[in-house]
Amino acid sequence: MTNAPIAMRMGQIKELAKATNSEIIPADATNMDDLKNLVEQSVEILGGKLDFVLHSIGMSVNVRKGNHYTNQNYDFTHKGWDVSAVSFHKVMQTLYQQDAMNQWGSIVALTYMAAQRVFPDYNDMADNKAYLESIARSFGYFFGRDKKVRVNTVSQSPTPTTAGQGVKGFDGFIAYADKMSPLGNASALECADYVVTLFSDLTRKITLQNLYNDGGFSNMGVSELIMEKFTNE
Repeated sequence: MTNAPIAMRMGQIKELAKATNSEIIPADATNMDDLKNLVEQSVEILGGKLDFVLHSIGMSVNVRKGNHYTNQNYDFTHKGWDVSAVSFHKVMQTLYQQDAMNQWGSIVALTYMAAQRVFPDYNDMADNKAYLESIARSFGYFFGRDKKVRVNTVSQSPTPTTAGQGVKGFDGFIAYADKMSPLGNASALECADYVVTLFSDLTRKITLQNLYNDGGFSNMGVSELIMEKFTNE
């Protein structure tokens, strides 16, 4: 289990590690030396190669600073791109070059459908997620061909997270998606359940996919609940 050293003071990673009897190895996912150490220590602690890896990282400095998409600070844009998307390539490159994954292992990254659709206030995070999904397909080909390792992304319903709550109108995102989705929004726990299936041997031939865990939102045009809102107005 890992997080950036500066972020260790926030969140509940220590409580999670205690509950799961896991060790925490601090690492900056944009720093190759940190990632090399992370993988080496993980293999040593676990006594062998890794069966699965989850990339769950996202951050936009432009969003944090309130910069509109049409008025970006490009230094902030580059930082968010490196943290949110390129870090996934760096993680996989480290795993690949160290031959740290078991055959039929699984690598999953979390994404959001703003990579394909316009969500104006999602800002440059939409671009970052699109780049992340492309990395999954491109690196996934080589990981599958050479190591027999699966690489997929899971496009989750809008979920309250530290990063997501910085997006303007995020509560509206959640409410709208819930009303649009036949099954309602997928919770964080339901996302975890789905990811576990992708880590399991039951999905050993699924790779290079962007998989939706969103209650059906991604295939909806409009729902009766949404129509009722506008009709009543």
